[in-house]
Formats: sequence, C-alpha cells, structure tokens
Amino acid sequence: MGEEQAMGMPAQGTPWKDVRGELEARGAGDAKWRDGKTAVYVFNAGPEIAQVQHEAYTLYMAENGLGPLAFPSLAQMEREVIEMALSILHGPKGATGCMTSGGTDSITMAMKAARDHARGTKGLTSPANIVLPQSAHLAFDKAAHLMDIEVRRVPLKEDGSYEVDPVAMEEACDAGTIMMVGSAPNFPHGVIDPIEALGEVAAARNIWLHTDACVGGYFAPFARMNGVAVPAFDFEVPGVMSMSADLHKYGYAAKGASTVLFRSQKLYDFMPFDMKNWNGAPMKTPTLAGTRPGGAIAAAWAVMNVLGVEGYREKQGLVCETRRRVEEGLARLGFEVLGKPVLGLIAFRHPDHDAFKLYGEMYRKGWFTSITVDPPSLHLMLSPKHAEVMDDYLADLADSVRAVAAGKEGEKVEARYS
Repeated sequence: MGEEQAMGMPAQGTPWKDVRGELEARGAGDAKWRDGKTAVYVFNAGPEIAQVQHEAYTLYMAENGLGPLAFPSLAQMEREVIEMALSILHGPKGATGCMTSGGTDSITMAMKAARDHARGTKGLTSPANIVLPQSAHLAFDKAAHLMDIEVRRVPLKEDGSYEVDPVAMEEACDAGTIMMVGSAPNFPHGVIDPIEALGEVAAARNIWLHTDACVGGYFAPFARMNGVAVPAFDFEVPGVMSMSADLHKYGYAAKGASTVLFRSQKLYDFMPFDMKNWNGAPMKTPTLAGTRPGGAIAAAWAVMNVLGVEGYREKQGLVCETRRRVEEGLARLGFEVLGKPVLGLIAFRHPDHDAFKLYGEMYRKGWFTSITVDPPSLHLMLSPKHAEVMDDYLADLADSVRAVAAGKEGEKVEARYS
C-alpha cells in the first residue's frame, strides 16, 4: 500500500457540528478512561471534578500567565496554589515555587537551578553530574541531555525493597555533583526512596537534594493524614532543597499543571530567565515556557479549593483502599507485588507467567495500563474511579492467567478463577 496523502489546509471551512462529529469519531478508538479501564495517563476523580476542571479552564483559556501585570488574577491564583502546596509539604518560612506545564518541566527547572547554584556558590568548573536511583524518572535524563549534564544512575538494593541505597548514592558523588535525587514514589514500582537518609548524605556533602514527588506530592500528605505510614519525604527533611509535584496527577487538576518548589527564595532565584538585551521589552520568565496557559492555572486553583483537605483525604483514601483490594486479589492469583507501595502505584509479576503475554491478554480485554521492564511486571496507577471496576479487572486478570497458562493467549477463555 502506498504512502497516505498528507492533509492540506481545506479551501473552505467546515461547519463546527461536522468537525465536532469527526473529533468524537476519531476518539472512539482511544483508551476507555471514562469507563475506568485505563490506569495510566489519566487521573479520573469523577464527573464532578471533571466539570470543575472544564469550567475553570474555559473561564481563563485565553489568558496568559506570561503577563502577570495584564492578568493579576492568574498571578494571585498561582501564588495561592504554591502556598497551598507548601502548606501540606512542610514548606518552611520563605519557601516558594511556581507552576509549570508538567513533571518534566518541573524537573528540568529544578536541575537548571541546581546547576546555576553550583556555579554561583561553589564555583563549579568541572563537568556537572547528577546522581539518582536506577528507578528515577527519565525526565532527569532528558533535562541532563539539554544541559550537557552527566547522569549517574545507582542500582537499587538487592533486598527486594526496590529502594536505592544511600551509601551507594554517596559513593557516586564527587566535586561535580550538582544534585542528588530521591523519588516519592518512583514511577516503576510505586516505592518511596529513603529520603531522610539521602538528606543526611546531601547535608554532609553539601549537595542539593531534590525529591521527585511528581506522583506523590499531592497524595502522600493526605494518605498520612488517613493513617498510612508514609516516611518523611518533603521539606520536613532538612536536606531537601527542591521538589517537583504534579497537580495534573493526584492533584486531579486539568492537564498542563505541575509545581516546582524550593526551600528558600535564594534557591528559587537561580531558576528564572531574565533578559533585557534585545530590541523588545525586557522579559523575565520563571520556567522554560513563555506563554503559560491561564486555563491550567485556574483549573488547578479551582480543584484545590473545591476539594480542600477533606476532599483530598477522601479521594486518596479511596485509592489506597482500592490498592489494598488489588493486592489481596493478586495474592489469590499467585502474583508478587514489588516492594511495599503505600500510595496509588503498584507493580506486580507472576512467578510462572510472562508479564508481556499477560499484558497482551489484558489489552485485548480493553484494559490500557502500563508495564515495567526491570523486572518485567504489570503496572497500575490507580484513580478513585478504579474502585468501581477493580473486581472486573481482577476477574479479567484471572482469565488472562488461565489463558497464558494454557498457551491459549489471544483465544476466548470462558472459565474464570473465583
């Protein structure tokens, strides 16, 4: 079959009702996240919160966070979002931060600030490097590539905890290390690294420690309020200099909303871009972006105010309870959960069956989830919506185990495990 012809700009406009119809038709084959059959990419907190996202976003969809003088409402909302974030993450007096477009943006800006801090306060002249666990998010590698920073990944402990070893982290550091990283939790396994121990290493070596709480920043504090044994991971640990925490994950905000947070204004000041030497007006931007969608800022602010502490506690409590149900169901089917996840991420494998074959079976049944490769395992990022569908998921997983065990993957299998 030949190459498809590229689409050109239509000579005449098309009525919106027809364009809308095509948009809906094109989405028909996408992952069915509204039905709860997707456990990655989307954080479904229910139709009420979706409506808040939609209405708040559209109220400010034309406004631009690049212009705080033109849109002081956005500047105020962003400031209050940061204040709310710091209030649950043990932000000390003087702590600050800003909103970004997502976790990669937050991580990139934290690394940029750490690099410039090392240059400005330590006289860094040797090639810069960062030291991070093997399980840390690859956004650090992307940022390092942009800034020509060496990445030193440290293997995880071999004790089945899927945590990084602070001693090994320290051994990987040298005079060129601008940042150490710990995850709360890491994405592949949902396990929180020993941030307190890493903080002690960082303080002793005078190295910037960043907690990547993109997944857990707006989950862990509320899980702890609900009685979950969440270890110290945020600014409660003296060695933590910066954090990344995504609002569009477990903050249940609209896409395009994260936060990058700093222990002090002095540290934050190494992040912004400020330039006057051109023909236009002087420009100072806090993050990589110029234009910053006002809708993302407004929707995050709105959701945080609509939910409040009690609303987040209820949502995150439901997710933790769902994860517990999943763990019980997995145990009945002979699966092993990797490490000891305490939030909404969970990875698991079966000792007798290929994870990729099991994933394929579940995909054929309409489930769009994730998978890890080291070790090969199935992976769920749970949302409140999943409380309604977990029995179906576990039943389909039992079917998939039966099919793979019988060498009949891809075929219809009628019987189910109880």
